[in-house]
Amino acid sequence: MGRLEDKVAFITGAARGLGRSHAIRLAEEGADIVAIDLCESVASAPYPGATQADLDQTVAEVEKLGRRIVATKADVRDYPALKAALDDGVAQLGRLDIVAANAGIASYGPADELMEQVWQDMIDINLTGVWHTIKAAIPHLRAGGRGGSIAIISSEAGLRAYPNASHYVTAKHGLVGLMRTLTLELAQDWIRVNTIHPTQVDTPMLQNEANYKLFLPDVPHATRDQFAAASQVINALPLPWVDPVDISNAVLFLASDEARYITGATLPVDAGAFAK
Repeated sequence: MGRLEDKVAFITGAARGLGRSHAIRLAEEGADIVAIDLCESVASAPYPGATQADLDQTVAEVEKLGRRIVATKADVRDYPALKAALDDGVAQLGRLDIVAANAGIASYGPADELMEQVWQDMIDINLTGVWHTIKAAIPHLRAGGRGGSIAIISSEAGLRAYPNASHYVTAKHGLVGLMRTLTLELAQDWIRVNTIHPTQVDTPMLQNEANYKLFLPDVPHATRDQFAAASQVINALPLPWVDPVDISNAVLFLASDEARYITGATLPVDAGAFAK
């Protein structure tokens, strides 16, 4: 018996990176999965987005573990489409217990130079998209009468500021306010709400030319190894980034009975970055 045996988890941004890792890790512990992803690039994000093939691979990985998965191409900015995808997944899988509000993008630039669309895309996906995710999930969590866990993937940038990321920092700080409000609104239903705050994570959102340029502006076409040295400066522990499964293990913990009385918490998984 896994720690999440026969529970159902809703995961956004599930096609690759953290979202795929969450889906696999929760499935390993017995959960079935409702998965969505945009499966497209966002013009203001300076790296390629996930694809339908990526989402298909997530499906294959979960099914390989003997768990069920309902995966749909949907945009967290489009509430009706998001709700329809979740409603269909719950209808097929029978319940909802866990939410991992994970979908997000990154982009960079000084606050006074950001284009309007760059700011708006960030807020729409990283903040409003999380609200949409949870808004769609609450009726299903309440209907089950078993409580539930909502894990919001914020960032170290949801606890402190970084230059060249005002829109990202704003959205990720906003998630903490949303989490704290939902903690109070949902407590009587035994629905627990927490934020997770990763440091750098080894995903395509981190490992790309635009991010390398941000950290190493004077190094043309920096390599992964060169970026690693610069990235390590952020963390107290001597490593440049954590692995996706490290964040997924936090999602798992918060969804498990081991965290049954943990709600309203900001959980860093940050290699000591916040302490620096």
